[in-house]
Amino acid sequence: MMWIGPVEQSFIDKGWKKGQEAGLKKGLEQGLEQGLEQGRKEGAAALLRRQLIRRFGPLSQAAQRKLDKASLDQLEAWGDALPEAQTLKQVLSPA
Repeated sequence: MMWIGPVEQSFIDKGWKKGQEAGLKKGLEQGLEQGLEQGRKEGAAALLRRQLIRRFGPLSQAAQRKLDKASLDQLEAWGDALPEAQTLKQVLSPA
Protein backbone atom coordinates (compact mmCIF):
# COMPACT_ATOMS: atom_id res chain seq x y z
CA MET A 1 0.00 0.00 0.00
CA MET A 2 1.28 3.46 -0.89
CA TRP A 3 1.66 6.10 1.79
CA ILE A 4 0.25 9.56 1.05
CA GLY A 5 1.80 12.48 2.84
CA PRO A 6 -0.04 15.55 4.10
CA VAL A 7 0.95 17.64 1.06
CA GLU A 8 -0.32 15.02 -1.36
CA GLN A 9 -3.49 14.57 0.69
CA SER A 10 -4.06 18.33 0.60
CA PHE A 11 -3.81 18.32 -3.21
CA ILE A 12 -6.18 15.35 -3.42
CA ASP A 13 -8.68 17.05 -1.11
CA LYS A 14 -8.53 20.31 -3.07
CA GLY A 15 -8.93 18.45 -6.36
CA TRP A 16 -11.85 16.45 -4.98
CA LYS A 17 -13.57 19.61 -3.71
CA LYS A 18 -12.96 21.43 -6.99
CA GLY A 19 -14.40 18.48 -8.93
CA GLN A 20 -17.48 18.37 -6.71
CA GLU A 21 -18.05 22.11 -7.10
CA ALA A 22 -17.67 21.90 -10.89
CA GLY A 23 -20.07 18.95 -11.03
CA LEU A 24 -22.62 20.72 -8.86
CA LYS A 25 -22.39 23.89 -10.96
CA LYS A 26 -22.87 21.94 -14.19
CA GLY A 27 -25.81 20.04 -12.69
CA LEU A 28 -27.48 23.26 -11.55
CA GLU A 29 -26.98 24.85 -14.97
CA GLN A 30 -28.47 21.82 -16.72
CA GLY A 31 -31.39 21.72 -14.30
CA LEU A 32 -32.09 25.41 -14.80
CA GLU A 33 -31.99 25.07 -18.58
CA GLN A 34 -34.32 22.06 -18.49
CA GLY A 35 -36.70 23.94 -16.21
CA LEU A 36 -36.73 26.97 -18.48
CA GLU A 37 -37.33 24.79 -21.54
CA GLN A 38 -40.21 23.01 -19.80
CA GLY A 39 -41.69 26.37 -18.79
CA ARG A 40 -41.49 27.67 -22.36
CA LYS A 41 -43.16 24.49 -23.62
CA GLU A 42 -45.97 24.65 -21.06
CA GLY A 43 -46.55 28.34 -21.80
CA ALA A 44 -46.67 27.76 -25.55
CA ALA A 45 -49.07 24.83 -25.10
CA ALA A 46 -51.37 26.87 -22.83
CA LEU A 47 -51.45 29.81 -25.24
CA LEU A 48 -52.09 27.60 -28.27
CA ARG A 49 -54.80 25.67 -26.38
CA ARG A 50 -56.62 28.93 -25.55
CA GLN A 51 -56.36 30.14 -29.14
CA LEU A 52 -57.62 26.83 -30.53
CA ILE A 53 -60.59 26.75 -28.15
CA ARG A 54 -61.46 30.33 -29.01
CA ARG A 55 -61.32 29.59 -32.74
CA PHE A 56 -62.68 26.03 -32.98
CA GLY A 57 -64.51 25.42 -29.69
CA PRO A 58 -63.80 22.76 -27.06
CA LEU A 59 -60.93 20.41 -27.91
CA SER A 60 -61.29 16.65 -28.05
CA GLN A 61 -59.24 14.55 -25.66
CA ALA A 62 -57.12 13.40 -28.61
CA ALA A 63 -56.31 17.01 -29.53
CA GLN A 64 -55.47 17.84 -25.92
CA ARG A 65 -53.16 14.81 -25.68
CA LYS A 66 -51.47 15.90 -28.90
CA LEU A 67 -50.81 19.33 -27.41
CA ASP A 68 -49.51 17.81 -24.17
CA LYS A 69 -47.05 15.53 -25.99
CA ALA A 70 -45.81 18.06 -28.57
CA SER A 71 -42.34 19.55 -28.55
CA LEU A 72 -41.83 23.29 -28.32
CA ASP A 73 -40.90 23.38 -32.01
CA GLN A 74 -44.11 21.56 -32.93
CA LEU A 75 -46.23 23.87 -30.78
CA GLU A 76 -44.65 26.89 -32.46
CA ALA A 77 -45.28 25.40 -35.91
CA TRP A 78 -48.94 24.82 -35.04
CA GLY A 79 -49.20 28.37 -33.73
CA ASP A 80 -47.79 29.64 -37.01
CA ALA A 81 -50.32 27.53 -38.96
CA LEU A 82 -53.31 28.77 -36.95
CA PRO A 83 -54.05 32.05 -38.81
CA GLU A 84 -54.47 30.36 -42.21
CA ALA A 85 -56.18 27.17 -41.01
CA GLN A 86 -59.88 26.63 -41.56
CA THR A 87 -60.12 23.56 -39.31
CA LEU A 88 -58.47 22.19 -36.20
CA LYS A 89 -57.25 19.25 -38.26
CA GLN A 90 -55.34 21.63 -40.54
CA VAL A 91 -53.56 23.13 -37.55
CA LEU A 92 -52.65 19.86 -35.83
CA SER A 93 -51.71 17.89 -38.93
CA PRO A 94 -48.07 16.81 -39.17
CA ALA A 95 -45.78 19.47 -40.57
